[in-house]
Amino acid sequence: MAKKVLRIINRFNLGGITYNVAYLSKYLSSNYETLLIGGAEEEGEESSLHITDKLNLKPVIIEELQRSIGFKNDRAAYKRIKQIIKEYKPDIVHTHASKAGAVGRMAAIHCKVPIIVHTFHGHVFHSYFGKLKTAFYKSIERYLAGRTDAIIAISDIQRKELTETFKICTPQQTHVINLGFDLERFTLDADQKRKDFRSKYNLQEDELAIGIIGRLAPVKNHELFIDAIDNISKKSEKKVRAFIIGDGETRQQLENYLVAKKLPFTNESSGNKLFCFTSWIKDVDWALAGLDLVALSSKNEGTPVSLIEAQAAGKFIVTTNVGGTADILHKDCGFLCDQKKPGEFIAQLLNAVNNFETLSAKAKNGQALVLQKFSYKRLANDVEKLYDELLKKKNLI
Repeated sequence: MAKKVLRIINRFNLGGITYNVAYLSKYLSSNYETLLIGGAEEEGEESSLHITDKLNLKPVIIEELQRSIGFKNDRAAYKRIKQIIKEYKPDIVHTHASKAGAVGRMAAIHCKVPIIVHTFHGHVFHSYFGKLKTAFYKSIERYLAGRTDAIIAISDIQRKELTETFKICTPQQTHVINLGFDLERFTLDADQKRKDFRSKYNLQEDELAIGIIGRLAPVKNHELFIDAIDNISKKSEKKVRAFIIGDGETRQQLENYLVAKKLPFTNESSGNKLFCFTSWIKDVDWALAGLDLVALSSKNEGTPVSLIEAQAAGKFIVTTNVGGTADILHKDCGFLCDQKKPGEFIAQLLNAVNNFETLSAKAKNGQALVLQKFSYKRLANDVEKLYDELLKKKNLI
């Protein structure tokens, strides 16, 4: 009889986590059966349920499971998950990311689920909150880690942060399993996708399109990206257009920042301004085909999916050296910049523009490695091996 896995995600918003939980729910072997549950997308986010729809998955939506802490909603989500556990009777509860990890694991502990697994897709141990709130989150995570059978880190750097820097969990219980995606789509019909993207946004052949992809939030530090583009527009002879792909809470703040700096921007595809806010683009393979360079300016990250996808699309990258970026960035595919030295990021993006042809040719070298290392088939195989080990340790198989 197949072992049952209850997989819990924070919420079904567009991003790498939904892809990973969907692939795991779909592509584990017949030895495992999965029920996928999680919260709905929130204001400013795009739903990711089209991802599960394409895989013929039917996740359970828990409306009370929301990003922000709220006693009423969190308690309701906790009770709902406990009820699902009692009805579904999982052998394994596997939670993904912080809120699902806290509420889901507490419910699993209370219901005495045989095996509890948690994946850190990122963490909030710096650059998100003040010292007191950060210390509070650390204490909760340490408590939960002590009652978790296995912790999954998605990069070697993240494992070191969890076990050594922040001392959240032990090295013995922590396993590194890289993310996995269907990356082949970033190599298919690239020329036609590029033509379509550049036509939609009125990009001329002599204009370099530089994109930053992700949620608009303080931790993503889009102001640094704006400063870098401003610098390029003044110092480079090459023509550039910047695309801010995504949406979120700092949208108005970023628009105000552009106004204050007297930098032209638009929300329309026909606007032909230095900056363009595109909002969310579901078919990111289409967008990446049209871009020439990709940037990431974050203060903190887990393993940024946008950079994995950019490498699969053969794009050169300029990024701050945060989270697992150093683990995933091929040496020929980009520049890593000290997050605490904004001038370095600004200078390297200018460097990438001025030397675009040479660097872009080198970026193609990383494609094959990324396609193999971050395959969803490899992800499913690695996670199933871990499940097998945990079940054997408890004599459950």
